[in-house]
Amino acid sequence: MSALLEVSIVAAYMLVALAVGVVAYRVTDQTAEDYYLAGRGLGTGVLLFTTFATLLSAFTFFGGPNISYQLGPEWILVMGLMDGVLFGLLWYLLGYRQWLLGRAHGYVTLGEMLGDRFGSQTLRGLVAAVSIFWLFPYVMLQQVGAGTALEGLTNGAVPYWAGAGFITLFMIAYVVLAGMRGVAWTDTLQGVFMLGMVWVAFAWIAAALAADGGIAAAMPAEFRGLGGGAYSPQWMLSQAVGIAFGVTMFPQVNQRFFVGKSETVLKRSFALWPVLVVLLFVPAFLLGSWAQGLGLSLPEGGNILAVLLAEYTPGWFAALVVAGALAAMMSSSDSMLLSGASYFTRDLYRPFVNEDASEQHENVLGRVGVVAFASATFVASLFEPGTLVEIGETAFGGFAQLALPVAVALYWRGTTRSGMLAGVGGSQLFYLLTVFGPTVTLGGYPVIADAYWGWLPSVVGMGIGLVLTVGVSAVTTQATSEDTSVYFERVRAD
Repeated sequence: MSALLEVSIVAAYMLVALAVGVVAYRVTDQTAEDYYLAGRGLGTGVLLFTTFATLLSAFTFFGGPNISYQLGPEWILVMGLMDGVLFGLLWYLLGYRQWLLGRAHGYVTLGEMLGDRFGSQTLRGLVAAVSIFWLFPYVMLQQVGAGTALEGLTNGAVPYWAGAGFITLFMIAYVVLAGMRGVAWTDTLQGVFMLGMVWVAFAWIAAALAADGGIAAAMPAEFRGLGGGAYSPQWMLSQAVGIAFGVTMFPQVNQRFFVGKSETVLKRSFALWPVLVVLLFVPAFLLGSWAQGLGLSLPEGGNILAVLLAEYTPGWFAALVVAGALAAMMSSSDSMLLSGASYFTRDLYRPFVNEDASEQHENVLGRVGVVAFASATFVASLFEPGTLVEIGETAFGGFAQLALPVAVALYWRGTTRSGMLAGVGGSQLFYLLTVFGPTVTLGGYPVIADAYWGWLPSVVGMGIGLVLTVGVSAVTTQATSEDTSVYFERVRAD
């Protein structure tokens, strides 16, 4: 009965989402800007919750509680506090500046914004290629997760390939139809639902524990005081910095910097972000730690939150939360598909294949790009290649390498095209070697290693990117096609 109920809830969610998509399609202009950015007209609530649902959904339900179950709730400090505050600051420092530039010049993608300032199709294409490289396996992992979940949900009645394929077809239909406006509206509903369900589950289980010996008894002694010392300070800071800066450059998140309706919307959104993140991660991570103290077993490849809910809540409620988690995974994937298609059409096809493509042609191509991108990731998901999984797991660090060169470009007039190419290319090369290459030492010191005195390679690579961007810019001159006025003389707030 539980499996049937979960499938019914997922189906109901899909029907509601499709209805939202139809409405969004009816009010969306047939232009690239409206399709990809919802006409730059999102208000505070929609902007905040579409970013929230796109970014945090699947990890909240599947990853976070499992980590807390195994190692304690110290990740509350990383994801709930440090990352919440760091990303809020980056939204202000980088996102607000991007919003100003996007409104002034009509930018749709990060590569377009950088390519215009530095007069470089190469830089524009490099940023797009790097972004798509790290995004591809991340979309694939969502399909792997959804296919696995549906297979388990139906006790094998729906095989993995069919589940992943069904989810892929739905995502294609929805994104092609709805665009950013529909995605944002659905994400808002999903974000509110996700936050509400986590808190209802937390209150429900807390009440059950309070009536059965008290909540304190459920927290293992070694986890009190936010964990049992499983993480070093360098590791935690590396994770917080790498994730926060990486999130800022994720295409589906970065494009949301362009879509706010006004300056007031932007300021309210990044001010409320840390509060929203804490409200989500504190209960989700504590539930995972409580499951450890209660002696519940984590099944191989399973999720401890589902086990805890099955133990302490009625079947219909557990089914609602699990089904909501599956739907949340889809809400992340649709945004990734839309952003990946925009990077392909705007930053690769337009500058390198057909510079004179019309708005209508690009609009059609964007939808074709969604189909092609989703189909390719689905095929890859059938093989579940280890290399792609590894890329997906390290994607945050890969995207983080873009952040500091972009920040330098946004705020320093002296940044040159050569500096940007060196900073973006050099940091990516270093990080790729740490992911795929062997450990290399020079004079006993690690040149390419898994960690540097406790610091993760993602943070070391960011430092290399910063040094290269600033250093090369300092010793090179700007090309005649570069235009600093794009960023510094023709931009103003409301």
